[in-house]
Amino acid sequence: MANKFEELTTQAGKRISELEGGAKAGIKSLAEDELLKKYQDTLNNLRKDGVNKIMELRQSIAAAQKNKMLEDADRAKLIADYKTAIEKAKTVAAVNKADDEQLTKDAVKYANILAKSVIAEVNADEDRKIATYKNEYATRIQSIKSDGEKRIAAATSDHDKETAKYELKSALFDAKNHTQTAIDRCNDAKNSAFTEHVQTNRALRNGKTNFAENMEMSFKNYIYNFKLGKFLLDNGLYLAILIFFIICIIVAPLSGAGNLLTLPNIFTILEQSSTRMFYALGVAGLILIAGTDLSVGRMVAMGSVITGLILHPGTNIVKFFNMGPWNFTTLPMGGRLCLALCLSIVLCVAFSAFAGFFSAKLKIHPFISTLATQLIIYGLLFFGTTGTPVGSIDSGVKDAIGGRWTLGIINGELVTFPKLIIPAAIAIVVAWFIWNKTTFGKNMYAVGGNAEAASVSGISVFRVTMGIFIMAGIFYGCGAFLEAFRANASAGTGQGYEMDAIAACVVGGISFNGGIGKIGGAAIGVIIFTGLTYCLTFLHIDTNLQFVFKGFIIIAAVALDSIKYLKRK
Repeated sequence: MANKFEELTTQAGKRISELEGGAKAGIKSLAEDELLKKYQDTLNNLRKDGVNKIMELRQSIAAAQKNKMLEDADRAKLIADYKTAIEKAKTVAAVNKADDEQLTKDAVKYANILAKSVIAEVNADEDRKIATYKNEYATRIQSIKSDGEKRIAAATSDHDKETAKYELKSALFDAKNHTQTAIDRCNDAKNSAFTEHVQTNRALRNGKTNFAENMEMSFKNYIYNFKLGKFLLDNGLYLAILIFFIICIIVAPLSGAGNLLTLPNIFTILEQSSTRMFYALGVAGLILIAGTDLSVGRMVAMGSVITGLILHPGTNIVKFFNMGPWNFTTLPMGGRLCLALCLSIVLCVAFSAFAGFFSAKLKIHPFISTLATQLIIYGLLFFGTTGTPVGSIDSGVKDAIGGRWTLGIINGELVTFPKLIIPAAIAIVVAWFIWNKTTFGKNMYAVGGNAEAASVSGISVFRVTMGIFIMAGIFYGCGAFLEAFRANASAGTGQGYEMDAIAACVVGGISFNGGIGKIGGAAIGVIIFTGLTYCLTFLHIDTNLQFVFKGFIIIAAVALDSIKYLKRK
């Protein structure tokens, strides 16, 4: 490699020595550097018939596979030719690999040293401009105020005085706006210098990114775009809740309640969040399309009652519509678990799809359709079971799924890990994948943002809406199944869970206006809301007062969301 590119290496070494010796780059952009152009041209020639050719041919294969104008035989022959060409290109790439890697390393090293000098010069130049603009602004402001005060003093009528005041105010605003625009251009130039450096390195690496560069660029972009007002608007609620948690942590030992910030307490909060996570993940999709779901609590009761009946050890005392009593102990435990889970999911999906049909087909707001579903399930459950609890489930399977693993003694306390955290974590991953990595997920955002525009672009709003309701039913069914492992199920199980799930989503940043939100936000919202309740209970705050705290948090979250929505408009 040294023989092939000796001249290029020598020039780079000489230039690097000059720059490290304090010489100025003398350019405002890396694109102006001739030596860097030579590096890029040389690398392009090395890659042209190798790695770049392979990428081009693979894209051609993908295009041929999607081309409906081609006959099957012609497509097969074309793809075979492309694959043959790929094998030849791989041979060329293998021959040039060592030269490519070494030359890339040398080019990036040179680009980094050159960019350091260029960025420093650009920053210094732009900082001087910013200082000049600020001095000019101060002088300009004094002149405007002096002229304005003279005009106000010289005014002979109230009308003329008000006009002079208005013109003074306008002149001050224009001067400030003009100066801020000039300063913003300087900051843009400084940010562009660093961005160009990263993009140049990526081009030299043939599109490959670097973790350290990506992190630095993300940080610089965050600082560049940071605005205190927007930060407080986006995170004000979280900051307030964080302060509340800190106060609880400080107050708990002083009040005699004990240490709040311990592993057992944290695991208890996560355990209490585990089943609620499923309900929030379900209702999050409906809020994303500017809807809601009031039937969550009744879905939980229905699924947990079914699970309790099937997994109860021995004959259950509950009769369902005068049918029973029930005894499923003759079935193997694995079959009973599958039956309970499947029935819970099927029933929740059936009722959720029922509500979804009216919302998707007849454009009935989900508030109404899910309210109707809630009442139907509520009536059926209480009439069918007469409100009798189904009793506890088999202790062996309850411990196997809803129990805890012993981690040992930590800081003098027995620490156990709740098993229900595992399915909740899996549910978060599944929901995140659906929302972010599937076409259905992208369509959810499109329908939530603007259903009419989504329909015009070819998205079936009916199918997406029905899909969201069905997905919600699946999450409810899974959560209801697991709920039976936490407490004795009855028709009253899950009372008020819909409010907690909706509130968690709103606190987590899923907008009621539709089209905005992330699964991570919903998950964090559940933990925050559950943690809030746990902290208040830990401090022995009256249960009724806890509703007051929750109410303030909900109204604050929705108010902030509305303010952000109005600003976007």
